[in-house]
Amino acid sequence: MLAPATSLRAVALCLLTALVLLAAGTASSAATAASGPRLGVYFVQGEQLRPVNRPGRTARDAVRQLIAGPTRAERHLGFRTYVPVRTRIRRVTVAHGLATVDLTGAFLNHRRNHDSMLARLGELVHTLTGVQGTKRVQLLVDGATTEGLFPGIPTVRPITLRLLETPSGPVPKPPPARLSGPDPVVKAAQHHLIALGYLLRGDDDGRFGPVTSNALLAFQKWERLDRTGQLDTPTKKRLTSATRPLPRTHGGAGKRAEVLLDRQVTLLIANDKVVRTIAVSTGKPSTPTPPGRYRVYAKIKKWWSVPFHEWLPYALPFVGGIAFHQFLSVPAYPASHGCVRQSPTVAKWTYWFAYIGMPVRVMAR
Repeated sequence: MLAPATSLRAVALCLLTALVLLAAGTASSAATAASGPRLGVYFVQGEQLRPVNRPGRTARDAVRQLIAGPTRAERHLGFRTYVPVRTRIRRVTVAHGLATVDLTGAFLNHRRNHDSMLARLGELVHTLTGVQGTKRVQLLVDGATTEGLFPGIPTVRPITLRLLETPSGPVPKPPPARLSGPDPVVKAAQHHLIALGYLLRGDDDGRFGPVTSNALLAFQKWERLDRTGQLDTPTKKRLTSATRPLPRTHGGAGKRAEVLLDRQVTLLIANDKVVRTIAVSTGKPSTPTPPGRYRVYAKIKKWWSVPFHEWLPYALPFVGGIAFHQFLSVPAYPASHGCVRQSPTVAKWTYWFAYIGMPVRVMAR
């Protein structure tokens, strides 16, 4: 028989061992939970769908996480969802590669916004594809199929991600340029714009058209004049005294771009000198372009926007689905889904100026 002291020590040792094992088991369980099944839930970033990691393994888990929306940190990076927050799940089943998703009527809120409708459908289909072997998605709302609510996409039958990724038409072409007759006043203005880095050598033909108008708009934005795109009296006067824009930061040798959200221009820089200043339209207040330091990670001549079903020619993506790209509508104010829109008069030049890995700085002021 053990002595009392020895017995107590033995009991204490057993208790300590049990506690250590319990703690190890708890830590192991926590680690297992943290590294458990994960899903790729797709939200919109700029003009594309991009995944974020969420816990879960089933199609129902995926839809629930989608409805929950991006976190605050993700929203800061430009992620957003078009799925109405009041949407609720009625039923989700998967059989033979077909996911049937029945949602409440709130999923169709704000249906007048065509962009929103296409984007929320894209988020749903992209999120479900691959989960539990899903290849097709049948959308039901309050137990019934929908039709005619998602422009260009028939939803009365199951749809696939491939359908959403297939362009619905050719790349839109800019309208034919309408040029005025030669004018010495226009030619003199073009000389100034070339010297200041808004136009290129050879653009001084004396004829007023889209190229000159876009350069004037960039000049007016930089000089904080009225954004008319016209050769008005204040603009003509300022052209004679203006200086070439300077970079806001120092980057040394090589090429880079600075996107100035306050002035709605982009400075294209080589060896710390502004080579060209171009007018752009960045993200509108509801879908802002996130400030930060990025790098061009691809060059894509023809980029198709899955969530919004539109072409984005001469795309230079620099963070997720946010990119420089050509667009036919480039107003003088922020109007995009988060991308940096450029006129066809400059987009191709920017595309060839840039290289994969080129630094991009988006600056609020």
